[in-house]
Amino acid sequence: MKRFFNSRDTLVTESLDGLLRSSVGQHLCRLDGYPDIRVITRKDRNPDHVAVISGGGSGHEPTHAGFVGEGMLDAAVCGSLFASPSVDAILAGILAVTGPAGCLLVIKSYTGDRLNFALAAEQARSMGYQVETVVVGDDIALPHNRFARGLAGTVLVHKIAGYAAHQGEPLASVAEKARAAAASVSSIGLSLTDCNAYDSAHTTRLTAQQAELGLGIHGEPGAQQISLAKADHLMQQAADTLEQALTAKTGHTDAQRYALLLNILGAVPPIEMTLLLEAFAKTTLAEKIDLIIGPAPMMTALDMNGFSLTAIALNEDVRTALAAPVQPYAWPGIAAFGAPAIRTMPELPETFRFPASQNPEIEALIRHAGATLINNAEALNALDAQIGDGDAGSTFAEGAHEILKTIDRLPLADPLALFSTFGAILARHAGGSSGVLLSIMFSAAGRSTGTWAQALRDGLESMQHHGGAKPGDRTMIDALHPAFTTLADGSTLKEAAVAARKGADATKSMTHANAGRASYVPDAKLANVPDPGAEAIARLFEALATLH
Repeated sequence: MKRFFNSRDTLVTESLDGLLRSSVGQHLCRLDGYPDIRVITRKDRNPDHVAVISGGGSGHEPTHAGFVGEGMLDAAVCGSLFASPSVDAILAGILAVTGPAGCLLVIKSYTGDRLNFALAAEQARSMGYQVETVVVGDDIALPHNRFARGLAGTVLVHKIAGYAAHQGEPLASVAEKARAAAASVSSIGLSLTDCNAYDSAHTTRLTAQQAELGLGIHGEPGAQQISLAKADHLMQQAADTLEQALTAKTGHTDAQRYALLLNILGAVPPIEMTLLLEAFAKTTLAEKIDLIIGPAPMMTALDMNGFSLTAIALNEDVRTALAAPVQPYAWPGIAAFGAPAIRTMPELPETFRFPASQNPEIEALIRHAGATLINNAEALNALDAQIGDGDAGSTFAEGAHEILKTIDRLPLADPLALFSTFGAILARHAGGSSGVLLSIMFSAAGRSTGTWAQALRDGLESMQHHGGAKPGDRTMIDALHPAFTTLADGSTLKEAAVAARKGADATKSMTHANAGRASYVPDAKLANVPDPGAEAIARLFEALATLH
């Protein structure tokens, strides 16, 4: 287990103090009760307003402390990892922020939280404080469970109660709106993994081909183990389950509109977070959504690689409360849910500037070259993974695919026009630095006034000028330069292939790279590994040589 922590015992206190030092936590402070009392409060609040307090076990960050601030919570009571805070800690939080207007405790529906918060509330009442409570149980995965679990829907209750309190509404009104919100929210979670609560002996219950639907936020098993599938299919299963629950709750009506909170459970990278929202947009439930919150981590489960969907029925009061700006950094804001905004693309240079023409011999070479790069993609990726980012083969294959798709539009009978067209195709479609460099090379070759072989050498000089690499720097130039020089001197493709192979093999003994991705790799890692770009060029020439 690889984690950034010192010890499980100090994990929560050190994390909270880090938050208070951070650029997003400057409006916060804590009570001086460490290590038993871990209460985060606002530095400044209106004492005439109702205080809104929440809390629970840690490990769900940014919940709870991340939602403390103007417009949401006045205090967060933080327990140990996945454990309810003590009665004394909760009582300390109540006493720290509650004035004559009283306070509302927002409680997630877990046994420890319900009992400890309830007892703390009773003790505060016995001391003369006005205290109301609301229990949030938004999980719909286990419909027959007497006490549904509190999931990310709790955050929406924080938002709605916090807005009412910020408006100066009395405790009874704040509590009423919070309870209405709690009754309206429904959530379902889906994850590809369970979570590891800093247990060095942890073993996962899921195979590589399994996911879980309807799971909580403490690593407990989900309601169902399902087969791993594409993102669209997994999202469809989660959304359909949530939609069925909403229909059972509100009846069969298309008039009811909802806000959706897309919560990230911990380890989903940003590129997949927004992909999940696009997957949701393809579901039937999406047709009932007016507002979107996220995607963002709002109530996580440590390193769980999953998401949850929360829907809340909309009325004007809920819309207004959700849209109101707030201070806490963890609230991601809310936006209208609809189609992506699109603007007209500026006109780009024409890719196919030259009329198509035929040359069966050149066409055969191109088709064979393209097939070679595509068939070698995985092998080149594996080679690149040893000294780079593992995508060299895919980059060459992508360029080959684009050229082969348009072979009927190529000026095959005009070598210089063909080179220019290759450059334009790669400029528009090829990725990675090698794709750009090859585009530069072919574009420059197309402007040459020499023979086709001399033009390729001229193009290589332009590539070297712009890319900064030269022979001996351990790049694809180590294979291209000898091959193109051989061709420009009037030799055959077979001789060029021999020269390319010799150049590629020479990179194995180059234990220092002066350019390319390998220049960032320790020299010791380069020994006996050929440069992937040079190897691709060598394989390409060897394949072409078999046709001559």
